[in-house]
Amino acid sequence: MVVLVAYATRHGATAAIAERIAAGLCRSGMTAEALPVHAVQDVRAYDAVVLGGAAYLFHWHTDATDFARTYRVALRERPVWLFSSGPLGAELADKDGGEGLQTCRPREFQELSALVRARGARVFPGTFDPHARRPGTVGEHLFALLPAAKPARPTDDVRDWPAIDAWAVQIAAALTCVHTGLQSPQGRVEARHAPRLDA
Repeated sequence: MVVLVAYATRHGATAAIAERIAAGLCRSGMTAEALPVHAVQDVRAYDAVVLGGAAYLFHWHTDATDFARTYRVALRERPVWLFSSGPLGAELADKDGGEGLQTCRPREFQELSALVRARGARVFPGTFDPHARRPGTVGEHLFALLPAAKPARPTDDVRDWPAIDAWAVQIAAALTCVHTGLQSPQGRVEARHAPRLDA
């Protein structure tokens, strides 16, 4: 089972998440590689795809969105999962973290999940590097200038590595079901579709 972890990133944080997912898949017995979306030559060379992108102001990275739309036919023919990174600091400040992440889902997720028949979509906290090259987009630059935005721009890395690792394990388990099939007591294949991972 060969898995592509494709990603679109502006400052590198999403690339690190993609590489961590690929490493987790490899530890679980898959063959996986993380590549920026512009470096992917042919989606059909892979048995499954995990597609990630950074989110800015509630919108998924344009390159990730374009990738999903461009390769929608090939993506619908194989198991696909989507992820987004980006919520920071105050955006996560609710009683248990769950609601904060849900409200940070990119607006494109619903459309793209249906378009590529995604088995699941996750939002992971991101990181802010105050020394990264600036500005990014005009929107990011203007947001960074707002006094109220300062608490939402921590210099700490708030990426949830244990959650990312656990998700990679879940994807690998789902792909194992796809690869081997689920056998009934009579030896008959009951299912060949990866379970949904909506959590």
